[in-house]
Amino acid sequence: MADTWLLYGATGYTGNLIAREAARRGMRPVLAGRDVAKLQALGSELSLPHKVLPLDDPARLAEGLRGQRAVLHCAGPFSATSQPMRDACIAALANYLDITGEIDVFEAAFAQDAQARAAGVLLCPGVGFDVVPTDCVAAQLKARLPDANALRLGFSGVDHLSAGTLVTSMEAIDRGTSRVRRGGRIVDIPFGEGGRTADFGRGPEPTFLIPWGDVSTAFHTTGIPDIEVHIPRGSLSARAFRTIIPMRGLFAGPLARRMTHALMRTLGGGPSEKLREHEVTRIWGEACNPAGECVHAVLKTPNGYSLTIETALLAVRRVLDQEVPAGFRTPSQLLGADCLDAFGWRTEVH
Repeated sequence: MADTWLLYGATGYTGNLIAREAARRGMRPVLAGRDVAKLQALGSELSLPHKVLPLDDPARLAEGLRGQRAVLHCAGPFSATSQPMRDACIAALANYLDITGEIDVFEAAFAQDAQARAAGVLLCPGVGFDVVPTDCVAAQLKARLPDANALRLGFSGVDHLSAGTLVTSMEAIDRGTSRVRRGGRIVDIPFGEGGRTADFGRGPEPTFLIPWGDVSTAFHTTGIPDIEVHIPRGSLSARAFRTIIPMRGLFAGPLARRMTHALMRTLGGGPSEKLREHEVTRIWGEACNPAGECVHAVLKTPNGYSLTIETALLAVRRVLDQEVPAGFRTPSQLLGADCLDAFGWRTEVH
């Protein structure tokens, strides 16, 4: 049992990338999801076992996870899929990992901490680009400035998105606000407010606040009560948000939302291998204390999807190879704040 793990959502864009790299490394996950034909084809191609598991049948899902030491959940939108998978993992005594970046998913996982501890099960969402690098930067800034009470994080270079990421982004757009943490509480603020300037390695740039997962995870990692996440205002993602937000009423209602999601799944194939090889992501962070002292961090990594392959498989290996703590953990708490150093992606803190 020590080496058994299941990859759910294996036929999606990111899940497929992870499945292929896992097979290349000699790992043998059980490929799982809801599309019989796609699972059979991928399993045959990679010589890996596969299993069809519906998320709307709790008993069948839990039974399908029994005997697995870890489940890496890659099927979004996680607001709809993570709760049934976490419940099934707890019932099946399987450690839970996912690649979400959704604030509410992190908070829901945190709310199940006591339940997971009682079962001896780890819950660690966000083991991909969402949110490993930013969570590690947050932990390192807190270590450098222990009395920090304000944390600002940001990233650039994430403009070519998969269908799953596009659908998740639509949920933020549906909400019509950004989200930050103030005084330890998550609060909504209007889109477009609260920007500042940040240096992602190209000189100071104006930024745009986004409702990113670190609003949840960085608080659980550091205890810092005020947290924001920024992207460059001139980025493709920021321009898309500013364009679509005023028109969000057009996407209201279940039918319109389903049609929009279907269109995004058709159009959002994700970045090509060539693009992933050449695209660079830059992470920025700033922590300040009540006296006005601040420390800064910068980090350069590969494309977010390429990073996700590495960090998700690192998390799986950690669970398979070591005893891991039960209950909710953020990525840096599971993997260590300096886990990216092993890939040559070193954070500079000053």
